[in-house]
Amino acid sequence: MERESFSSRISFILISAGCAIGLGNVWRFPFITGQYGGASFVLIYLCFLLLLGLPIMVAEFAVGRASVRSAALSFDVLEPKGSKWHLYKYGAIAGNVLLMMFYTTVSGWMLYYFYKMAVGGFIGLNADGVGQVFGALLGDPYTMALNMILIVLMCFGVCYLGVRDGVEFITKGMMTCLLILMIILAVNSIMLPNSSEGLKYYLYPDFNKVIEHGVREVVFAAMGQAFFTLSLGIGALAIFGSYIGKEQRLTGEAMWIMALDTFVAIISGLIIFPACFSFGINPGSGPNLLFVTLPNVFNSMSGGRIWGSLFFLFMLFAAMSTVIAVFENITSCICDLTGWERKKVIRINIVAIILLSMPCVLGFNVWGHIQPLGKGSCILDLEDFLVSNNLLPLGSLVYLTFCTSRYGWGWNNFITEADTGAGIGFPKWIRFYATYILPVIVLYIFVNGYMAIFCK
Repeated sequence: MERESFSSRISFILISAGCAIGLGNVWRFPFITGQYGGASFVLIYLCFLLLLGLPIMVAEFAVGRASVRSAALSFDVLEPKGSKWHLYKYGAIAGNVLLMMFYTTVSGWMLYYFYKMAVGGFIGLNADGVGQVFGALLGDPYTMALNMILIVLMCFGVCYLGVRDGVEFITKGMMTCLLILMIILAVNSIMLPNSSEGLKYYLYPDFNKVIEHGVREVVFAAMGQAFFTLSLGIGALAIFGSYIGKEQRLTGEAMWIMALDTFVAIISGLIIFPACFSFGINPGSGPNLLFVTLPNVFNSMSGGRIWGSLFFLFMLFAAMSTVIAVFENITSCICDLTGWERKKVIRINIVAIILLSMPCVLGFNVWGHIQPLGKGSCILDLEDFLVSNNLLPLGSLVYLTFCTSRYGWGWNNFITEADTGAGIGFPKWIRFYATYILPVIVLYIFVNGYMAIFCK
């Protein structure tokens, strides 16, 4: 079967950026920035984004483009004869499936909040009433399941149309709308009364806040955010490398994707922090910032129903761009492994992902007594832990070692593939860093992730 490809370079960049851009940018980044001191945290984060994200992303793209396969067969094609690198295909597929087992549920929350805001469901509610809306949603397995199923059907429906007619066409449109919506919302927030205090908090570095929270804790938080925001290590980006031609060097493409990913995260802060300070909301209020705090902000704004609807629409686009990208990766992996026709695989996957997502839905209500990581945890926490604290860092180590070790693909092959085409080349001096220092940093993230969970 002839493999489809993207129609243009801009399509590759937008769709790969859509995979990287998700709820980590527009949900986690603003509240973790608020918790750790604003601009000083952002500067540390940007440094680690470049040091951590760039080499691993180029490695994933290079493996995908050189093999012209998904993670299911890319190592089989490139590995030295008799080696066992191909066994990681099971880890990569498991990572993508596990990610969707909870990401579809959280994406369903965005769909529900967009609907709720658009029909005026928050009008007249006080702060307690808004909080009760989210609590009621978590306690209602039918509503959560319905929204999760709608997300699965819509996103697999895009993949069903094909790479160009579905994934490329729809994701390009969503990403364009996402960027326009964010700029409109950011301008609106900046023009609110007293927004200057929020801008100062967000954009003016105060390293005393880093010392206040503890340098080690802030550095690890910035390191972890930079690492996890790009969803590296499970082949979610490598699949798009297999669709791009040899016209461009991969370092330049990776830098464009990181720039778009960072732009979305930064603009999210420009939307949220001026609004928080304008209406006297604590910017460090944690995960509730999105589902409880911001609806209160929109309730207090002139035209808040419109701005709130636009905000949750852009949240929905950000979530769906990631879901579509990962669904495409899962579909391609199974097609590569089985040789089945694409649309048959998608029909099977629709049923499988819906069933596999149900434990996360039920973990907030019917199965709420199951607390796998200790008191107060839920099934979503376990699934997130398996992906974020295990498969992402360990998978990144696999890609790094495969691309830099003489026991794997090897540095020379990796550099030749990465530097094929026009544009920015992969700097040769980075070899020592990518081979010896970066794996230690990734292991540090892995170990600290475990300590954060089990050594509270």
